[in-house]
Amino acid sequence: MTDTRMLGATFPGDSTVRLDWHDVPHPGPGQLVIRTAASGICGSDLRNSYRERLDRGERSYTGCIGGHEFAGTVVEAAADVHAVSVGDPVLVYHVAGCGQCTVCRGGYLIHCESSRRRAYGNQRDGGHAPFVLVDALTCVRAPEGFDGVDAALLGCGFGTAYEGLGRIGVDGRDDVLVVGLGPLGLAVGMIARALGARTVRGVELSAERRLWAGSLALFDEVGVPDEDGPVATVSVDTSGSPTGRRFALRSLRTWGRCAFLGEGGEVTFDVSEELLHKEVTLSGSWVTSVPNMAACARLLAERGMHPGATVQHRIPLTDADRAYRVAAEQNTGKVCLVFDEP
Repeated sequence: MTDTRMLGATFPGDSTVRLDWHDVPHPGPGQLVIRTAASGICGSDLRNSYRERLDRGERSYTGCIGGHEFAGTVVEAAADVHAVSVGDPVLVYHVAGCGQCTVCRGGYLIHCESSRRRAYGNQRDGGHAPFVLVDALTCVRAPEGFDGVDAALLGCGFGTAYEGLGRIGVDGRDDVLVVGLGPLGLAVGMIARALGARTVRGVELSAERRLWAGSLALFDEVGVPDEDGPVATVSVDTSGSPTGRRFALRSLRTWGRCAFLGEGGEVTFDVSEELLHKEVTLSGSWVTSVPNMAACARLLAERGMHPGATVQHRIPLTDADRAYRVAAEQNTGKVCLVFDEP
């Protein structure tokens, strides 16, 4: 590489984005450098670094280059890296762990308890820059047919959706209800469709988000929540709101299954009426594993589905402040920073 300096986006913590010059990284043992193709904006970026520093302690945002949802092409690799090669397009899991503990060996680097655990865009530089230094254990080759935007969305949002649906066993016998049609809800809808669900219905309070979701041909029906009675064998709440979570439970048929995927908040409900007496299975899920990230990508590629279809705004890094302002309004589809090809 001939580049020595690059622009990268960081967060003062006051709902602004700062662009500064940084050194282009080079790999050490077990590492590689990718040229970034795209870098998504996640709800956790808005909560934990853009608006204010909500997290504290060893997992707080450290002022590094932001962005944990990114993908690109390998441009430099250490001599001991063999799983991927220079020129390969790669998916990147959003947390680097020690690689040696039990959870890391199972691919769930998110749960690594070692002091070596570092999340891209939070404790180490992430994808809001043209080049990113990554650990090889967090990377897998992207499937044929995926572009950079498709690949960027797998490590966090789509991985979370895939893991959540897998835990409640969604298949062709299911009528699926998705509560909340933000970026995560759209991912749930696409993956439920890929898994062969009989019907996929979405509900959302925001008219703008309903309009975007309805344009994507992922849902058999898009509307507002109603109280007409059980409609689903499976419901998934991505809203993170108490009302959304209760609606997801109340919409289930007997022996239904429900996944809570939306972050934050609390919920109270009638345990006997809405859980026990209906024989409901309730599951929570927080992101996914490296192997399941790869499995999700293969599934969607085999079905000819493109995660990038959920992206409503593709904005260059030089306009990152506007991109975050659009994402912070939370009434659109996915927002993604995109980079020019070399």
